[in-house]
Amino acid sequence: MRQIACSLALLLLLGLAMAHCPVVAAGHRWVIAFAQDEMKNDFRKAQVYEARDEAGRHPNVEFVYTNAEGQTSLLIRQIERLTRQGVDALIVGTNDRRAVVPAIIDAYRAGVPVIILDRGVDTTDYTSFINSDNILIGTIGGEYIAERLGGKGTVLLFEGLPAADVTELRSQGFLEVMARYPGIRVIRRTGNYLRKDALIEMEKLLDAGEGVDAIFSESDSMLSGVRMVLRHRAIDPGSLITVGCDYTSEAREAIRNGTQTGSVLFPLGGTQAVDVALRVLAGEEVAKHIVIPVELVTRENVDRVEPIF
Repeated sequence: MRQIACSLALLLLLGLAMAHCPVVAAGHRWVIAFAQDEMKNDFRKAQVYEARDEAGRHPNVEFVYTNAEGQTSLLIRQIERLTRQGVDALIVGTNDRRAVVPAIIDAYRAGVPVIILDRGVDTTDYTSFINSDNILIGTIGGEYIAERLGGKGTVLLFEGLPAADVTELRSQGFLEVMARYPGIRVIRRTGNYLRKDALIEMEKLLDAGEGVDAIFSESDSMLSGVRMVLRHRAIDPGSLITVGCDYTSEAREAIRNGTQTGSVLFPLGGTQAVDVALRVLAGEEVAKHIVIPVELVTRENVDRVEPIF
């Protein structure tokens, strides 16, 4: 078993935001680390907190996390430092499926169980990959919007981080559906999964005189930014067909009050990541790929489906 002391020196070295920092007791104790790419993203922050809470249920587990603040180079350095410090298991949330590969391979080959969460990487040198079917997410959103539009209209596709595989896959699923409807025109904009970025891009779109009939946003946070702009421009958000992804509490309320049409439930996966880490550390076999189901939430089922946070 590797052990790690909870000290100011480690905090300074790793730039860690500690979920909790108990004194390391003698005996059997595991350290699970979460290297997260961006905590300003509501979903990514909630992932870390869900993992922290699950780890907190186990008295023999110490949980630490890093925040790369959206900087790929910093994320790589944090993964490398956690590996050198000898954590017992490493959960990784990345913003670039290629750039982080060498650091992940080094950790895995050093004997650290590596759990890739949510966004994939271009290697198989990891212990387990936990995600949802992102092509299906795009397909669900596309089919629902196409049906509601009757196959005609202008649709805005708000995409997330360009270098993240989830963005490519959600867009792929959505655009494959749209290609079946010649009466639908698709406009694409990038919001990086952030409310502020989507707000800025939506302002630019309306300033350019573009009008849309529907929006598929690859996160509810971006759709929240869009609603802010629409209200500021005296456009009723309920007059458009708008479908997000994640299904947050904010999205639930928007669906309930009619200012958002739907959201595709996208589970956080933090609980599952810690569970996988603990099973590996206990010597159990785990699946190389674990898929968490998704679901479309609309007014019809909004009261029975719990939001992710």
